[in-house]
Amino acid sequence: MYKLLVLTDSDSADGFRLAGVDVMIAESPEEARKTLASLIDTDSSGIIAVNERLMTAIDERLRKKIDSIYRPIVVSLPIREKLEMGEDHRAYLSRLIRRAIGFDITLRRG
Repeated sequence: MYKLLVLTDSDSADGFRLAGVDVMIAESPEEARKTLASLIDTDSSGIIAVNERLMTAIDERLRKKIDSIYRPIVVSLPIREKLEMGEDHRAYLSRLIRRAIGFDITLRRG
């Protein structure tokens, strides 16, 4: 059975643990890059969710590897600071959805 793993900083790790998710902590982007490279090669990894701030440190070589494999699926988690900066939330969520599924989806209020 494949696992859902979260790679994040120590500030947000407890919340994911409370949700029952396996969490790996990286305190620096370099540590995240090394940990992610290791997790990608682990057979039990199914989905790896990476803190968006840490994801920015992923080099081009690792990014190409992530794009070329079908498992594990690597997705970035929006960081709290970015959501609070006042960026247009709809545009931000649309961009995340497009990156995850490859389609544009229009978000409307009900």
